[in-house]
This record gives sequence, C-alpha cells and structure tokens, in this order.
Amino acid sequence: MIRALLQAGVRRVRITGGEPLLHPRVVELVRFVASLGVEDLALTTNGTRLDKLARPLRDAGLSRITISIDSLVPERFWRITRGGRLDRVMSGIDAALHAGYEETKTNTVVLRGENDDELETIATWAWARGIVPRFIEVMRIGEGANLPPEKLVGLAEMRSRLAALLSDESGETHAGRGPAKYVRSRTDPKLRVGFITGTTDTYCGSCDRLRVASDGTLRPCLATNDGVAAMAPANAGDIDGLVQAIGDAWSLKPDGRTWKGCTEDSAADVSMRAIGG
Repeated sequence: MIRALLQAGVRRVRITGGEPLLHPRVVELVRFVASLGVEDLALTTNGTRLDKLARPLRDAGLSRITISIDSLVPERFWRITRGGRLDRVMSGIDAALHAGYEETKTNTVVLRGENDDELETIATWAWARGIVPRFIEVMRIGEGANLPPEKLVGLAEMRSRLAALLSDESGETHAGRGPAKYVRSRTDPKLRVGFITGTTDTYCGSCDRLRVASDGTLRPCLATNDGVAAMAPANAGDIDGLVQAIGDAWSLKPDGRTWKGCTEDSAADVSMRAIGG
C-alpha cells in the first residue's frame, strides 16, 4: 500500500490510529516507510507507550511526533480519556524530547466545562519544553455529533482566552502540514500555537489528505463513509491495481468549495472507531 501511495504521488505519511504504538511491529513499520524516502514521516499517539518507544522510533526514521493531551490535571485527564494516566503520558513526552525529534506537537480537543480553562496553562507548559501546542475544535463526527452544541469552544473564544500570550495576526498554515493555522507569541516569534477549526472555519477547500483505514479502505474524507476497498490488491501486491484504487478514491473527494466537512449531516453517521481515529 505504501509503495503504491508513493507511486501515485504521495510524499508525506502520517501513521495514526486508534493508537499506533499498540501495534507490535510499529518500529519496523516506521523503518520501512522511512526507507522508501518519503519527504516527511510523522506519527500521532496518545503517548502512553512512548516512554519505551520514543528512541527506537526516532532511530527508525520518524521525523515528527504529535501527542494528544487534553488536560494537565490528572483527575481531569483520567475522566476525559476514560482511564488514562497523565504521569505515563508525561514520561512519554519527556522521552520524545530526549530523543530529539525535528518537531514535537501536542493536540488538545477543547471542550467547554472540561478543559477550556486550561488553554493558557497548556500553552505555557508546552512552550517551556520546546513543544508546539495545538488546540482543536470538537468535530461533530460520530460520537462527537452526540455532544451538546454548547460543548463547542470556537476559534474566536480560544483566541480570546489566549489573547495575553498571542499576537493579533490571523495565523498561517504550513504548506503540506495539514489544516492547522499557527499564531506567534507576542513576546517571542519562535513560539507558536496552532488551531484546528473543523467546525467554525472549515478547511475542506485545501484538503489534500487520503486515509488508509485498517481494513484497507481508502477514505478521501473523514466526514463521509465513501471510500474504495483496496485490501485485495494490497494483499496481492498489485501496485498498479492499488494506484488505480487510489485514483478512484481521490476522485471521490468532495468539492471543498461547497462541502463543509464535519458540519455536513453525513458526518454524524461516520464511525471513528471503524475509520481508526
């Protein structure tokens, strides 16, 4: 599958999940993808196994890492993640920093009444460690669609809560690095905060991503169940067949000029568990 994606023109790969560090051969997988000469190789993790894997992954060729952290308060973290241990994640973050990745980021999904009072704390904590914090609007996909609308904390409110820390600029995206817009610190332009706004300011018009689900389905958009089954040609090692399937999947990508991603009605019917994250 990876060989076919590269042949079809993909230049950047992100390994995600579910939780990719649960895979027993994740280091081997990273080493294989890196050996193919991809332009950028990144991974998203909840960090619970990162204390032991950060160095092996870096040595295998992983360039960048993103760690999910929705609170710096242990009790809150446990509740939001349904049993996660903040101390294990912190150990994993320390290990990642010592491993010397080209870039380390955090992802925080902001929910009113859960962690929306921690934005400044998380930002200053991350900056002190050379981490780029990112704050994400809750997306109404799958289970997210069942949350009360008032749980959403939009970009404008996040910016207001961080006004003392951030410059007044509107923010800029990084070409080829996803939808986040980054805003610089008021006092140090090297420090940045990223915002991912899938609900109040969708970014479908510039989306260039294709997801390979664990069942081999090529999914062009998180907000629909459309996709192309590609497990059979993958198992057969049929590169040409996979390249054709990738083209078919790309042709299903919605028109981002009128399509508004996770705000579309179809998004509520998507199972994030089935997709894998």
